[in-house]
Amino acid sequence: MPSNVLRVVRHAAIATVVLATSLATGCSTPVAGQAVPAGSGSPAGDRALVEDYYDELNAAADEGTLDDFLRHTQHPDYLDRLCDLSGLTLHVLPALSTLRADPEWTPPQEREQPRGAVYVLGVSISIRDDGTLLGEQIGSQRVVVLDGRAYGFSPCLFGE
Repeated sequence: MPSNVLRVVRHAAIATVVLATSLATGCSTPVAGQAVPAGSGSPAGDRALVEDYYDELNAAADEGTLDDFLRHTQHPDYLDRLCDLSGLTLHVLPALSTLRADPEWTPPQEREQPRGAVYVLGVSISIRDDGTLLGEQIGSQRVVVLDGRAYGFSPCLFGE
């Protein structure tokens, strides 16, 4: 196969894996505290924090600082689950009308819920490599509001 075709196939496979494994996997180090029911904060305030999270995520993608953004907004209980995006850029468009509390959610391979108010919402994700669109998909993502700040979970390639 020509190298250009192999590159496209590789990136399509990476894009599929990124979306399929958008929740962090692997081991984690517990942090003191308890899961907090999602209704404990101001729903309007939490919605604004989630909206700001996605605005800042997309701005970081545009500025080429997405890895830094994901590192600084990774839920503090899962800091050991950061993954390298291998230069790919994600743009995530949240459907805020779908935002709802998800207090029973537990990350894969975990027994306990993350601390904070857990929310789930529909998103449209586009993945680009050096400006070239590799794929788009609609799915769900979790965001946690903890201590007045929105946190997410870094997507991992190939189950890193």
